[in-house]
Amino acid sequence: MSYQLSLDKSLFRSPPSSFRNPNNSYRTRQHIPTKTNQFSFQLYSKKQRFLNSWSNFSTGIAEEDGFKKRFLSSQIKVSPNDALSVPNDDDGKEFEAPTFIEFITSERVKVVAMVGLALALCNADRVVMSVAIVPLSLSHGWSRSFAGIVQSSFLWGYLISPIVGGALVDYYGGKVVMAWGVAIWSLATFFTPWAAETSLWALLAMRVLLGTAEGVALPSMNNMISRWFPKTERSRAVGIAMGGFQLGNVIGLMLSPILMSQGGVFGPFVIFGLSGLLWVLVWVSATSSTPGRHRQISKYELEYITNMRQSPAVPGLEKKPKTTNVIPPFGRLLSKLPTWALISANAMHSWGYFVILSWMPIYFSTIHHVDLRQAAWFSAVPWTMMAVLGYFAGVWSDMLISSGTPVTTTRKIMQSIGFIGPGIALLGLTAAKTPFIASFWLTVAVGLKSFSHSGFLVNLQEIAPQYAGTLHGMSNTAGTLAAIIGTIGAGFFVELVGSFRGFLLFTSLLYFASAVFWNTFATGERVNFDEVDQ
Repeated sequence: MSYQLSLDKSLFRSPPSSFRNPNNSYRTRQHIPTKTNQFSFQLYSKKQRFLNSWSNFSTGIAEEDGFKKRFLSSQIKVSPNDALSVPNDDDGKEFEAPTFIEFITSERVKVVAMVGLALALCNADRVVMSVAIVPLSLSHGWSRSFAGIVQSSFLWGYLISPIVGGALVDYYGGKVVMAWGVAIWSLATFFTPWAAETSLWALLAMRVLLGTAEGVALPSMNNMISRWFPKTERSRAVGIAMGGFQLGNVIGLMLSPILMSQGGVFGPFVIFGLSGLLWVLVWVSATSSTPGRHRQISKYELEYITNMRQSPAVPGLEKKPKTTNVIPPFGRLLSKLPTWALISANAMHSWGYFVILSWMPIYFSTIHHVDLRQAAWFSAVPWTMMAVLGYFAGVWSDMLISSGTPVTTTRKIMQSIGFIGPGIALLGLTAAKTPFIASFWLTVAVGLKSFSHSGFLVNLQEIAPQYAGTLHGMSNTAGTLAAIIGTIGAGFFVELVGSFRGFLLFTSLLYFASAVFWNTFATGERVNFDEVDQ
């Protein structure tokens, strides 16, 4: 509906000069205007009333549009070109937190679910050898210590690749690097049977290639989450992704004995390798490295992610241009104590993780005398608990931050549970007399470890989002080195002492010491790595 006004433009001009004094205020009542001036002044007053009414009418329309905006924008898809015009934080918009249904059906959750599936394949490909090592050792006559070397060969490639992969992720983005990583490690898994039949060196080389490719997985995960999720949702996003990571252990440990019984010892290697190649095809065609390039994202979700993204906490940091240098500033990164807190936490987390992952099937088989399929079952149950508690820890962590709890305090609470809890549970595991009690304590230990994902693993994005991939790579390399020492050391320890219990006691003490170091030096605030301390 439209209106036309046929009014003389002179009616909307300012009042005559006789009505204004040098201070732009109307004259006092002593001034008696002429009739013409009185008539002009009345028209000017009517003009002002009309403009005020039109302003109120327009404001009402704007408010109604604002009310409808959330619903309408959720139905509108934006192209990558449209994304360039999305307003930033300075437009004053306020966004309500999405409901649970809105969150789980959003495009960002679909992306992180794909990341979680990749991490599930990552761990499934990795854990197959933990089950296959038992029949392979029997058929080749390998000792316990040599079996530990075969299992740790994966970690040789995993030692350096997280640093290189982290730098590549910061430069090229998580989508591209993750796609190449999954493709290469899936091929390495697929060709493991051929390598095992060829020679021992070929088998070790294929395991090293597997570890090299898988080293980019977690840095890519961190990069994608930092780009797709605001700070109030990152903990639960990590919980979803790492839930897939732990379910990969369950899939590998439970399906591998079944697949081996049907297709031979190398059956699971072929199945998991082909599954990874299929994942790559879906990932490349259905996802994007950033929300602005996603073809299916709604306008409202894109604005929500853009406006809720954390702003830099270091004064002047946002004014610095984005670096285009592939080589990150390793010296400046290592000069800060929060970096060493991350390195220490990742090292301890990986030590306990790989010792449990690699040796628990053999632990249940030798200590509690259960067969291979039962041993895999007892070893798989704890990883299911880890996936569930990991998401719970992420939701709780986000709730604490949203309610006003400082980020630093939140990260220290989560990491303390993730270290002190497993340390106590391992003490209970050493005293277990039956496989069911041992499985209970192992489930508690592994389940509480998941709180670390809302501790040091999210903290990487908070202290330096521009170097999150590099920091993850550096800390992951330290964790891999610790995992190699722990995995091989456990084998030699068992041969010398004849029992796993002493090694589990030592691991428990390391957990307690790492918790103290983290709570002393960790921070949840942005750290300026682009300036050298004076």
